[in-house]
Amino acid sequence: MGAIISEPQRPPVGSVRTLPLAKILLVDDHALFAQGLAGLMHQEGLAESVTTVATVESAADLLAHDDGFELVLLDIALHGETGLALLPRLARQRETPPVVIISSSEDESTVRAARAAGASGFLAKSAGRSALVTMVRAVIRGEGYFPGGVRPLTQRLPLTPRQMDVLVLLAQGFPNKRICQSLDLTEHTVKTHLKAIFSQLGVHNRTECVNLARAQGWL
Repeated sequence: MGAIISEPQRPPVGSVRTLPLAKILLVDDHALFAQGLAGLMHQEGLAESVTTVATVESAADLLAHDDGFELVLLDIALHGETGLALLPRLARQRETPPVVIISSSEDESTVRAARAAGASGFLAKSAGRSALVTMVRAVIRGEGYFPGGVRPLTQRLPLTPRQMDVLVLLAQGFPNKRICQSLDLTEHTVKTHLKAIFSQLGVHNRTECVNLARAQGWL
């Protein structure tokens, strides 16, 4: 996977996005779904070019060397890793396109995890054509798109961005080792972040931490 379906004919991303978007990046490791979604985006006039990759690593490398993408559609589950791991890597770059999480899971905790990680929107894989079109239009207007009235996170949380990254992965059930791998951190650093998060919430274990973080609206 990784083939560009069609070559863009428009200039690079500008300050105002219009449809069809010149280039969209689709990060999904299910070939048939990715091909179907890419085709649908062409049919609906949403994209001139859709590039598909299967891993966070491939997506990060592509986005680091190509600034022409106007939207990223990111599967939340990729070969056993979370797609959310891409978001903190993009945060290190100056300019990045909006990222919309696509997922077969539609529960509120997954949606809130996507929002907390910095995604601009969330689209269930079971959604239809109209939802896809509505989502793309909303996101390129800068409005965000989340089901159930969940909006992009705007309030300031008492956590650093990196602590928020750790919390999001913790809520996904990741053990420390996988958090280290996803965020490229040492185990000592992850433990330090977890200690700070526990202290902020006044909790003593991972389960209490995640439950209270959700109750507080952090996830």
